[in-house]
Amino acid sequence: MSGFDPRTTLARPDLADRGLEGLLRAARFEAPRRMQCCAPSAAIRKAADKDAELQDQLLFGEGFDVLDQADGWAWGQARRDGYVGFVDQASLAKYEDAPTHRVRALRTFGFARPDLKSQASGPYSMNALVVVEREEGAFLDAGAAGWIPTRHLAPIGEVETDPASVAERFVDTPYLWGGRDSLGLDCSGLVQQAFYACGLACPRDTDQQMAAFPRAVAPGELERGDLAFWKGHVGMMLDWERMVHANAHHMAVVIEPLAEATTRIAAAGAGQPTGFRRPWSFAT
Repeated sequence: MSGFDPRTTLARPDLADRGLEGLLRAARFEAPRRMQCCAPSAAIRKAADKDAELQDQLLFGEGFDVLDQADGWAWGQARRDGYVGFVDQASLAKYEDAPTHRVRALRTFGFARPDLKSQASGPYSMNALVVVEREEGAFLDAGAAGWIPTRHLAPIGEVETDPASVAERFVDTPYLWGGRDSLGLDCSGLVQQAFYACGLACPRDTDQQMAAFPRAVAPGELERGDLAFWKGHVGMMLDWERMVHANAHHMAVVIEPLAEATTRIAAAGAGQPTGFRRPWSFAT
């Protein structure tokens, strides 16, 4: 598999995605089966073991292409960010219809009936995907997710315009390695969620993000929405001076002066920033 990133390549020596035939070696090639997350969130793990490293997460309604299933685990690839890993089969269901709405609130609940006093399920995190079937009062019927408050959903295509504002909404969310939902997320998961809410693609890990956004920015030219990178870490600038980032020092998403973070990270042995990037311009 030389030249292929194993994090985003659905292949191993014994089995690979049929679409990769002729590009790499494998004992056999098969077509993956499209499924979707039916739990509020589901772990994508490095191995078929509940104690294995959490590498990424699926949110409700997100697609997962399954290539192999064994012992209660599905091995496949997340359709949204391409990450490959193992997911508990109980968290997956047959893919039905394309989503019509996404969760716009930081998190929300689905109710058994269009009544806030009825039984609740969830919580469903920002950017979870649902299919709305009907409307009643202040609720939308999102099928298996339940009746969700109308104000907490946005039609697919209706997006935010400021990733930094989205990232700020996660302040105080606990840090979780490999997480990307509203109950816990890591530095690159925070950046990814902010861009998804704005309708923009974003890879999962910090090195992938830095490579995906090639427009370099000098430290003295930083603006809101720019990204500051270290080896294994990323933060999003709120202005030329402050950034918001999920980090293991605070074990939470915090707003911190860039200069203070730079000094602290260097003192911990992680070195100086490896670069600054301007992903997109959001000027109107």
